[in-house]
Amino acid sequence: MDSSAQTRLREQLHDRRHRLEGAISQAGRAEDLVRLLREVDSALERVDHGRYGECVMCGEHVAEDLLRQNPLLQYCLCELSEAQLSALQRDLELAARIQWALLPPQDLTHAGWRAHHRYLPAGPVSGDYCDLVTCNAGRDAVYALLGDVSGKGVAASLLMARLNALFRTLLDQRLPLGELVERANQIFSQGVEAPAYATLVCVRAGGDGRVEVCNAGHCPPLALRGGQATRVDATGFPVGIFKSGPYEVNALVLQPGDSLFLYTDGLVEARDPRGEEYGEDRLIALLHRHADEPPGVLAARCLRDLEKFLGGAPRTDDLTLMVVRREA
Repeated sequence: MDSSAQTRLREQLHDRRHRLEGAISQAGRAEDLVRLLREVDSALERVDHGRYGECVMCGEHVAEDLLRQNPLLQYCLCELSEAQLSALQRDLELAARIQWALLPPQDLTHAGWRAHHRYLPAGPVSGDYCDLVTCNAGRDAVYALLGDVSGKGVAASLLMARLNALFRTLLDQRLPLGELVERANQIFSQGVEAPAYATLVCVRAGGDGRVEVCNAGHCPPLALRGGQATRVDATGFPVGIFKSGPYEVNALVLQPGDSLFLYTDGLVEARDPRGEEYGEDRLIALLHRHADEPPGVLAARCLRDLEKFLGGAPRTDDLTLMVVRREA
């Protein structure tokens, strides 16, 4: 790992440490968060002593792409035989097919709304959560859900599937949006090992144009109205960090032609060859120019702009985006 990569890694670990300290200060001495903080400190110590990336079993270097996906990783695949590696590859391919089958239709039209999503894993499977659910029975609405599970790879994809099943079940209960996310947090917290958690944004778009947004620590959705993009900020902690706690709901009204743009941090945190992030400012500028375009066209423009920005540099994180537009 070259010096610039080590510098970025150290910054990433210090940022993660700062966020954990903030969460601990608000929650008291939360055991799960303290344990995760120790893991971050251990990784920083390995960086400072030149041992970062060494497998604790065999002493060989862990592949850099694996470290980018999980900077706390301390093991490689040193003890797997060729037959075991082949079996692992087959399992990954099957997991990827199952995960793609969990996704909603890429284009959906219901109750005066049109939605389009793009789901781009960085590897065989993804820790991003993406779903669109329609509601009838006199309460026509579209639920749009987008999230990002902590960690990478198969473990994160399993938690993504858990979120999918959890919200599909809870939506049948017709709970108010804040209670829906609060209940999901309670159940999710009971069934995962620390330090797993998920950022999440849950949207209910009604047939009358009223939109409710509950943001559990996720990237702020952007409301596109009158050619302007405005943030809808977070209203609660990510699900899975604390077992209880209320989640507030932001409400807004979208007129025909207005949209809501949802995305995971794999978009705004993507880096070009110089190490610069794509960033929210560039995204907002793009949305200002093309806010009136249909969801599929707007999503495609965003991805083309990202590809141009990357200049050939690989994406290192899962990326999902969704556009929900009021048509009538």
